[in-house]
Amino acid sequence: MIGFGSRSVVSEGPADPKGFQESFDEFYTRTARLYDLAVKVLPVWKTWLKQALPYIQGQRVLEVSFGTGYLLMQYASRFETHGVDLNARMVAVARRNLEKSGIHADLKQGNVEQLPYADEYFDTVIDTMAFSGYPDGARAVSEIRRVLKPGGRLVLIDVNYPTDRNWLGMRLIGFWQYLGDIVRDIGKLLEDRGFDCEDREIGGFGSVHIYVCQRR
Repeated sequence: MIGFGSRSVVSEGPADPKGFQESFDEFYTRTARLYDLAVKVLPVWKTWLKQALPYIQGQRVLEVSFGTGYLLMQYASRFETHGVDLNARMVAVARRNLEKSGIHADLKQGNVEQLPYADEYFDTVIDTMAFSGYPDGARAVSEIRRVLKPGGRLVLIDVNYPTDRNWLGMRLIGFWQYLGDIVRDIGKLLEDRGFDCEDREIGGFGSVHIYVCQRR
């Protein structure tokens, strides 16, 4: 983990992946309602998440690590929508949010590193502001690729270094790392595991990126 410095290096993976995952899971169990409120009332967060919407293709969509379901509510009524999230409390809150809005999606509790779906099942997979919390990013990407159809699309939004290494963006990256997030070379990881991607900065002074990728 790196503090608030400006060195452009990726984070080291967790020494204890299971403990890392359990720590995140416990945190979100405690803060699920607060997280739900924050996503709904913070304009900048909603703006980042909504950047994924124009890139959804096909009819069958999976959102991994959907949290309390804010983004699901923006598109689920127009697709055959599925979702998986590790945290049981988040799943419960998301289900209530969808029910209140009269929107249906098939939500499951599960691990992105072991997705409970058949091979080549989805047209689009969405993953927003969660990838930096996975203990094994390579395994998560491999699982996402497995459940995508050939030519299917992955839309991933998460933190990475700003291209111009500006001071504010670099400080924000340091903040994410301070909180425990793993900042990876996402573009290379995706390319190495069978995706062709476009990378665009969408906020946070260049520290928040969207990757729109096609499975080879």
